[in-house]
Amino acid sequence: MRHSQLKAFHNVALYGGFSRAAEALFLTQPAVSEQVRKLEQDHDLLLFQRERKRVFLTPEGEQLFRFTKQYFEIENQIEDYLTESKASIDGELRIIADSAHHLTDFLGPFRAMYPKITIVVRSGNTNDILEELRSYNAEIGIVGSPSPGKDMTMLNLGASNIVAFAGRELLPETTTALTFKELKDLPLIFREQGSKTRQKLEDEARSRKITLDPAIVAEGREAVRELVASGAGIGFVSRAEYGRDDRLRQIELRDADLQMGESMIYLTQRHEVKVIRAFMEFVKNVQAKKQGDT
Repeated sequence: MRHSQLKAFHNVALYGGFSRAAEALFLTQPAVSEQVRKLEQDHDLLLFQRERKRVFLTPEGEQLFRFTKQYFEIENQIEDYLTESKASIDGELRIIADSAHHLTDFLGPFRAMYPKITIVVRSGNTNDILEELRSYNAEIGIVGSPSPGKDMTMLNLGASNIVAFAGRELLPETTTALTFKELKDLPLIFREQGSKTRQKLEDEARSRKITLDPAIVAEGREAVRELVASGAGIGFVSRAEYGRDDRLRQIELRDADLQMGESMIYLTQRHEVKVIRAFMEFVKNVQAKKQGDT
């Protein structure tokens, strides 16, 4: 196994094809193909399924790609360490969050401080976020889980109550609160399995021997919001994430005190990645300043 073979494989997997990998490596396509072929031949492994001009990772290829992500990231860290005095922080910071609301205080000021860092924000539920962090497909996650796992470093962002919300025409204006017993007879809109808000509601209902059957299950918080705004049913969200939308009104859960905590997390073994370190230090400083002002 040679470094050049791993580099060829990694770039083909990263860019999804031999031509694009060759461009990134400033090599010819036959040279990249030969490096990958030798790697497969030497270790009796099929790493790619080839279909016409497209390639797909095999299960063995997927596992090796996880390793090469770590391998080349460590190589970059070594290079950063050796040239730290000369280098300003740049690169890409990929954030996957169950709600972008928790990033609003940080992203603008952070970009002003580190203009060479490109930030990509995606949405996902807690299960998605943990999988993407562990697969090296994101650097930072925002989750509602109080215990994301021993392999994660966590920074607490606070907690707020879970509330219901509905379109303005769905319920009488006098309805400002609902009990769990009342919820079971109303059209409910839940997020997909893996949502911590949904899990907390279902666990609470189960403890009361009440079944909450959703009328609609929607993928993602924004989809739930739009369906609720259309009058299709009642949704649920933490108060901190409710935001402002004149189409909706907030409804308290009268007989429950369900809290949703939010945490910023990253894979602990990646703590020396410059963009992760810079972002986490920035967030901690913002939090410390807020606490000092209160």
